Amino acid sequence: MLIEERCYVLHAEHTPAMYLDLYRRSGALDLQVKTLGRLLGYFVTEIGELNAVVHLWGYDSFEERARRRAALAGEPLWQDYLVKIRPMLKSMNNRLLVPTDFSPIR
Repeated sequence: MLIEERCYVLHAEHTPAMYLDLYRRSGALDLQVKTLGRLLGYFVTEIGELNAVVHLWGYDSFEERARRRAALAGEPLWQDYLVKIRPMLKSMNNRLLVPTDFSPIR
């Protein structure tokens, strides 16, 4: 399994609640779950870098991730959502994680 960790830090004038409201209302949440598949978790930060949203997605392989991300990028609803959401983002970070043999998530 491959875990993708995505972290979006928002500009100070945008709150995680505002981001999540748009994410839900736009249909992007449902589309992303349908297209990417395995949502492992969606979080907001309380300590450390504030005003951040972190989400984890699981894939069987790097190739599956690439295929699913390409399918998502081709969706008109997703493209419309990106136009709305990008001005809210101060930074985006992405990591691909490989679980250890003793990790509860494998």
